[in-house]
Amino acid sequence: MQAAESKQMTNPLRNSNKLKLGIFGTNGKGGAQTRVPELYQPTWPNSVRTAQTADAAGFEAIVAYARWKAYMPGKPDHTSGIVLDPFTWSAGIAQATNYSAVMPTSHAPTIHPITCAKQCATIDIISNGRLGLNVVGGWNKHELEMFGAPMREHDERYEQLEEWLTVIKKMWTEKEEFDYEGKFYRVSGGASMPKPVQKPHPPIMNAGGSPRGMRFACQHADLCFVILQSDDPSEWKRQIDMYKNTARSFGREVQVWTYCPVVQRDTKEEAEKYLHHYAVEMEDVESVDAWSAGVGAQSQIASPEKMKELRKRIAAGAGGNILVGTADIIAEKMEGLCDVGLDGVLCSFVDFDDGLHRFISQALPLLEQRGLRAPFKPKLDREVAA
Repeated sequence: MQAAESKQMTNPLRNSNKLKLGIFGTNGKGGAQTRVPELYQPTWPNSVRTAQTADAAGFEAIVAYARWKAYMPGKPDHTSGIVLDPFTWSAGIAQATNYSAVMPTSHAPTIHPITCAKQCATIDIISNGRLGLNVVGGWNKHELEMFGAPMREHDERYEQLEEWLTVIKKMWTEKEEFDYEGKFYRVSGGASMPKPVQKPHPPIMNAGGSPRGMRFACQHADLCFVILQSDDPSEWKRQIDMYKNTARSFGREVQVWTYCPVVQRDTKEEAEKYLHHYAVEMEDVESVDAWSAGVGAQSQIASPEKMKELRKRIAAGAGGNILVGTADIIAEKMEGLCDVGLDGVLCSFVDFDDGLHRFISQALPLLEQRGLRAPFKPKLDREVAA
């Protein structure tokens, strides 16, 4: 294998594990909308420690989300708005880890594609080919208005995101200067060096959930991120198949990932009691109301009635399908997700230190025993790109 080809395989998102794993949101408080005192705080020591824990266990992804402002206008110090910049954070995490893919998130309206392309290429070089980019159109109206960027109509946001990503990919791949003229972006003599390590370019993730969003994800992303809206495996399969079949209609194969808050305890009763405690008794009501209103109005992921039905899930972790119970129960449910075609799970925990320790020591070996993952041997020293 030639050197250029081997560099393509440095990203673990392309490994052969049937079920890939990641952690989500440790540049902020994670997904839980709760007031419990043990809620994770996005300090740099916490960020490095949790990333290195996941990295040493062979998790494929460490995903940082983008947030510029709290959900509620007039409350800039609310926990929902205390978020470290995903690009500089990912660059630091890349240097502190050896194996996992680092994945910043970017809204198209908040950063110019030329800037984003350069930042991503730099992180890909720092990490020796472990960058992935999560791209989003944006839904938090007052957050985008802070940039002087009006909240566009839903489908138009995907038109802009499509142009934005087109420019980025051209910056990553074109060897000669190029011009680009679109509805949203104009580039004259576009060029960017050095190029990313990964060829033809780093993998793209997108979480489009509406019909227009799903079409964008299936046409342009390598990893399609879905929120499973049911506990019924047949419904999981329907959602997952919809993405994979739509991608195939464009002549593409994609991975499908989901997001799951994990509540693991020694007994099912203990786990369910803790879930009720943090997501119901200690729910951050104001935050859940604001998140639900924003997503419901702007994303078209679910109807207002469905958002009410999902309230406990939203408080538990921003709407994800909850993995709650013992290590055996969690491993069994993950196997069920894999059996219907899911490729990866981004995990979040109220307390990432405690949650990761429980999951890695007890649930991860069960996933290996079930043949979903190969045993992982961590690298001792990070390989630096030549």
